[in-house]
Amino acid sequence: MSEHESNVDRTAREILETSGIEVEENKGRGPSQASQLVALARERYELFMSEDGRPYGVKQDGANLALPLRGKAGLRSQLARIYTDSHGGAVPSQSALADAMTVLEGVALDADPRVPHMRVARLQDAEGGIVVDLGDASGRCVLVRPDGWERASRSPVLFRRSGAMKPLPEPIRDGDGVAKLRALLNTDEDGFRLLVGWLVAAFIPDLPHPVLTFRGEQGTGKSYAAKMVIGIIDPSGAPKRTAPRDIKSWATQAFNSWALCLDNVSVIPDWLSDALCRAVTGDGIVDRALYTDDDVVVLEFRRVLSMTTIDAGALAGDLAERLLTIELHTIPDRHRREEAELDAAYADAHAAVLASLFDLLSAVLRVLPDVQLIERPRMADFARVLAAVDMVQGWQTLDSYKATARDAVADILDGEPFAQAVVALVDRAGADGLTVTASELLERVAAPDRLPKKWPKDPTRAGGQLKRLAPALRTIGIEVDDSKRGPKPKKQRLYTLTASTERRYETASPASPDGGQTGAEQGQQGGRYRGDASGPPVPQGDAGNAEGDAAPFAASPLAAIPDQHGYARGDAGTLGDAGMHPLSGDRPKTPCANCRREQWNADGSTLCGPCRNAA
Repeated sequence: MSEHESNVDRTAREILETSGIEVEENKGRGPSQASQLVALARERYELFMSEDGRPYGVKQDGANLALPLRGKAGLRSQLARIYTDSHGGAVPSQSALADAMTVLEGVALDADPRVPHMRVARLQDAEGGIVVDLGDASGRCVLVRPDGWERASRSPVLFRRSGAMKPLPEPIRDGDGVAKLRALLNTDEDGFRLLVGWLVAAFIPDLPHPVLTFRGEQGTGKSYAAKMVIGIIDPSGAPKRTAPRDIKSWATQAFNSWALCLDNVSVIPDWLSDALCRAVTGDGIVDRALYTDDDVVVLEFRRVLSMTTIDAGALAGDLAERLLTIELHTIPDRHRREEAELDAAYADAHAAVLASLFDLLSAVLRVLPDVQLIERPRMADFARVLAAVDMVQGWQTLDSYKATARDAVADILDGEPFAQAVVALVDRAGADGLTVTASELLERVAAPDRLPKKWPKDPTRAGGQLKRLAPALRTIGIEVDDSKRGPKPKKQRLYTLTASTERRYETASPASPDGGQTGAEQGQQGGRYRGDASGPPVPQGDAGNAEGDAAPFAASPLAAIPDQHGYARGDAGTLGDAGMHPLSGDRPKTPCANCRREQWNADGSTLCGPCRNAA
């Protein structure tokens, strides 16, 4: 045995004996490999358990990074390397490493639990600053406070890493980084400003973030935009992911990234929709620790999420109020750029974009304590950040966010035939609304001849679907209350559905001020709801669809404005032929010979505007 190896053995023996651990002799040759590995770990690392029950080690006098005891980049592999370097190239056995890890897990249990963060964390100081992990091997970070930001060589907050993470570039002030980002995206100014507000909020860890949704037809660059935006926050070798196949694979992905994107989403199963909603507000998933025992660990996370889709209406309704939708425009062929060119432009701009976002984040942190919202939407914390961005920049991102949230709800409800039928039923009920059991609701809604796949098959499913739709229905002015029960002995749950005063005004039919059919009823009888197969077909693109497809969601307060400009004599693109006829003198109304809808006989025709154009 060399003198160097003897010194290592003596050091290991001293550390073990000081710690009260019995030294296992290896046939008279000093401490065993496992004992030496344990001694090396306790000498160089602080061991602890996280609050979710996972053991970690932090290198003393090194980067403030939590290394899991097991795994490719964990403490096990580090100890194996240190042991090999200390023993002239001798490699510890797998059994010795396994025994050492078992002992070190026991040591970690005795320490106070700590919370290792992922990519961003809140500074524990009076200013409430934020730490951003740059993700490099040295453990450098950026400290963002209300008075500015600075780079630091060691994080004051404990971070953890995963194999999915890549380093962020060091932020450098080099011109207007926000303007450089604007040049890489093909959305309108309102959409871009809303995106900037979302990016600022993405660096604030302790609030729910809406799911950023890039929507547009093919050729709008949705996937590249999503990859770029996620890379600004949390670069990864796989920034775009396909939808996971089960809850366990989703939990693994979400646990190991701060920000991630689901690409080309067309349909989301109910379990994934629920999982995304929980990941926005904070989630915990219990998983089995090892296949060899019955122990469990809890995967806890709150994440920044993004997705790309062509049709947001195909998504589950409960996601609606957690979406922030950015519409992307089609890129003309003459303006289309090669991906290599975009990659180079993005890489050149990334450091400047980060610096500008940190400048804006610092200003937001400075004014945020003084921001108070009069009305608090569902994602109130995020809305408050947008209000702070508006205060600093002079923008109107909060108004844009509220508008996009309403549009997302309308789009998603428009793709739910049962929701459309419920909306039409409530609009017919008038000011008093209606109170029904789930069975009565299923009987009274106008079911299409061919039931869609999501149409509830029984009262239990009808009640469950109504409960799932309730938040979205409230957004369009329909209140759902299920707190009451019917009389004994059945005591069935009662559902009270009431339209707000504003909604009743917006959906009132101008042709029936005396309590006749509403626009929603006319639209339903005309077969204009997607789930309604009855009634004559209405040509797509006809402005008359304002009474059909859009009736539950579109406002028509202009119906009471007098016709001072002869709009009723226009074509289908005018207000007169769009189904919102203004009153004009005492001209008589006559029923259309085709659809029987009452019309002003402006030119002697027996057909209304939409039917005349269809003919």
